[in-house]
Amino acid sequence: MATLRAVWRSYAQRRTLALLLPAIGLGVLLAMSWLRWPAARWYVVGASAIGIGFLLWKLWQIWQPDFSDLARRLDRRFAGLEDSTGLLLHDPSALNLLGQLQQQHVASHLAELQNTERPLLPVGFRGPALLAGLALVAALGLGLLKPKAATAPATAPPVALHFSEDTPKGVTPPAAPRIVETRILVTPPAYTRRPTFAAAQPSFQCPQESQVRWTVRVSRPTGVAPELELGKLRLKLRPVAGQPSVFTIEQTLLTSALYRLRFAGHTSDDYAIDVQADQSPVIQIQTPKPYTLVEFGTKPQVPVRVAVRDDYGLTRAQLVATVAQGQGEAVKFKETKADLSSALHGQEQVTLAHLLNLPKLGLTYGDEVYFYVQAWDNHRHLTRSDTYLVQWEDTTVQESTTDISLGVNVVPAYFRSQRQIIIDTEKLLTERKGLTAEAFAERGNNLGFDQKVLRLRYGKFLGEEFEKSLGATAGPTADADHHEEGKEGEAGHEEHGEEEHDHGQTGGRPSTSPTATTDALMEPYMHRHDDSETADFLEPAVKAKLRGVLAQMWEAELRLRTARPAEALPYEYRALRLLKQVQQQTRAYVRKLGYEPPPMPEATLRLTGDLAGAAAPKNQQQVAVTPAQPAVRDALRVLGAIRQQQTIPAADALLLDRAGTTLAQAAVQKPGAYLQALSQLRQLAADVRAGKAPCTSCLPAIERALTALLPPPAPAPVRPAGPDRLARRYFQELSR
Repeated sequence: MATLRAVWRSYAQRRTLALLLPAIGLGVLLAMSWLRWPAARWYVVGASAIGIGFLLWKLWQIWQPDFSDLARRLDRRFAGLEDSTGLLLHDPSALNLLGQLQQQHVASHLAELQNTERPLLPVGFRGPALLAGLALVAALGLGLLKPKAATAPATAPPVALHFSEDTPKGVTPPAAPRIVETRILVTPPAYTRRPTFAAAQPSFQCPQESQVRWTVRVSRPTGVAPELELGKLRLKLRPVAGQPSVFTIEQTLLTSALYRLRFAGHTSDDYAIDVQADQSPVIQIQTPKPYTLVEFGTKPQVPVRVAVRDDYGLTRAQLVATVAQGQGEAVKFKETKADLSSALHGQEQVTLAHLLNLPKLGLTYGDEVYFYVQAWDNHRHLTRSDTYLVQWEDTTVQESTTDISLGVNVVPAYFRSQRQIIIDTEKLLTERKGLTAEAFAERGNNLGFDQKVLRLRYGKFLGEEFEKSLGATAGPTADADHHEEGKEGEAGHEEHGEEEHDHGQTGGRPSTSPTATTDALMEPYMHRHDDSETADFLEPAVKAKLRGVLAQMWEAELRLRTARPAEALPYEYRALRLLKQVQQQTRAYVRKLGYEPPPMPEATLRLTGDLAGAAAPKNQQQVAVTPAQPAVRDALRVLGAIRQQQTIPAADALLLDRAGTTLAQAAVQKPGAYLQALSQLRQLAADVRAGKAPCTSCLPAIERALTALLPPPAPAPVRPAGPDRLARRYFQELSR
C-alpha cells in the first residue's frame, strides 16, 4: 500500500504542475490587462474570480486519493502486473494463501517498475506549456502596445519660476547653489483617458487624482535636497540615481492648492494648481414630455430620445420603467429595466433612443408607466433624470366628483358601449382567416345591429324618439316617412318595443282647431316629442357634435351590415372621439362657497383698548459671527508702521507669515485676486526678516487684499435728520 501511495503522490504532483503552467500564464495576461485597460477592470476581476474558482476545484479533484482508479491505470499500462494491482488495496490477513502470494508478487514487480521506469503514469506537458507560452506572448504584446493615453513624453519643457532670497544680505556667498531648471509632468488618472502632458506655465490646471511630478536641477550638488511646499505639506525631493544634481518628487492631487520651491535660502513665488473635479453625467430627455397621454385609438408606442453628455466619457446607461396597474388599493407595481449602453462606446456626448411599447410592458387601457434614465461615467458617477409619466387613456372610467359642490352633471348618463363595438370589430378582423364567409357576414350583421341600438339610444337625446326621424335635421315629411318605413321595415319588427305616439298636431299641418289661438300662445312652453329641434335641453354646439356622432354611427352600421368591418372601424373611432368631447362639453360647474367669518361683536371689543393677540410678528434668525481675522489685523498694523517708515523688528515677519497663511487659503479659491498680493506679502516678510529695506510699492496691493478679508464693520449709529433752523424757531414760538 505504501508503494501505491507513493505512485499516487508522484502522479498528483505532476498533474498539479501541468495545471499551474497555463494558470500562471493566464494570470500574467489578466494582470497586464488590468494595467493597460482601466475601463475593462471589472471584466478582468470577473474573469479572475471564475478562473480562481475553477483552479481550486480542479486542485481539489486532483488531490482526492482514488486508489482504485490508479490501480486500473497501472494494470492497463503494465501487463506484468497481471491485472492484480487491486490486491494491494486489501489487508493481507483477509486474503487466502494464493491471494497473499499474488499480492507479494505484484508489490515486488511494482517496486521494480518504480526503480527502473519513471514516471509510471506520464502526464502530458506539451498542451499546458503551449497555452502558457501563448498567454505570456499575449501579455508581452499588451505591454509593448502601450495605450496612447498612458504614454508620457520623454522630457518636459522647463518652466520659469521666480525665486527670492530668504537669508540676510551678505550671508549667502555669490556662488551659492540655486535651482536652475524646473520641469512639471502631469499624468491624468485612467478614467479621463487623457495623455500625460507637461505644464507650460508654473500655474496650471489638471484633473482630479492626477499625479504631478516635479523634476528640479540645481547648479551644483549639495548635501541638502530642495523642498516642495504644497499647501500645508513640506516635502523633500528625492535625488535621481546617477544624476546627483537632479531631484524629483511625485504627488497625487485631490484638491486645488498653492505650491512653491525652497532651496539654499531661495524661495520661489507661490503658484496655483487648479484641480478640476470630475463632473457627473448630464441627462436631458428630449422626448416625450413630462406627461404624455396615449389617446384611445392611437398607436400604443412612445418614442424616448435622451441626450447624455459627460466630460470624460460614458460607460453605462439604462432606462428604468415602473408600470402601475389597477386602481385604488388594488394598484400593482412592476419595474423593468432596459439597457442603453450599446450606443455609448465611451463617448462624451451621445443621443440615446428607445421605444416604450406599452403592450409589451404589460399595460392595458387606464394603466400608467413611470420611467427615468440613469447614466454612469468612467469614474462611476451616477446621474438620474426626472421621472416622466405616460398614461394610456381609458374611456370606460366613470368620471365622478369628490365634492358635490364642485360640479353637477345636468345631463343624463351616456351609454359607453361604443368602445365595446370597436373591440368586437377589431376581434372580428383578427379572426377573419378562421371564419367562413357566412359566419363572417353574420357576425358583422350582429355588430351592425348593436351599432343601430346604440344609435337609437343616443338619438333620444336629440328628440328623435322614432327611428324614422333619426339623423334628420328638420321635421319629418311624408316622403321621408315612407322611405324610412320601406328601408327599416324589417328593423322595425325587431324593435318591437317602439310605438309611435302623437301629442298633438305637427307644426307643418294647417290647424282647424277651435283652440288654435290658445295653442299658439302655449307653443313656446310645450315639450313636443316629435320635434328634434325643441325636445331637448342641450346647447346648439353640443347638439351639432351629437348629430355628427349619429352620422358616424350610421356610416359604421351601413358597412358592418354589408360585411365591411375594416371600412367601418374609422367611423367607429370618430364616433367614440366625438362622444368623449360631448361628455366633457356638457358638464356644468358651480362656484364653491368659501369661508365667511362671523360678524365682529363691535359692542364688546371696539374702543376697549384690549391688545391681546395684536402684537406684530417677529422673525428671528441666528447669524454666525464672522471671524475677526486677528492675524490680518496684526499684519495691517505692521504695514502701517512700514508706511510711516518706522523701524520694523525681524520678529514682525512672523505676523506677516501668519497673514500670508490666511491669504493663501483665499488665493486657492480666487487665485486671480489674491495670488499676486500673496507673492508680494511673502517677499515683504523675507525683506523684514533679512533686515532689508521693505518694498513700499507693494504696500497698496497687499493692503487691499488683506482689507478684503476683513468682515464688514458694524453700521455706526447715525443721528436722525432733525428740523432745520427755521423749524426750530417755529416750535420755540409755539411753546411760549
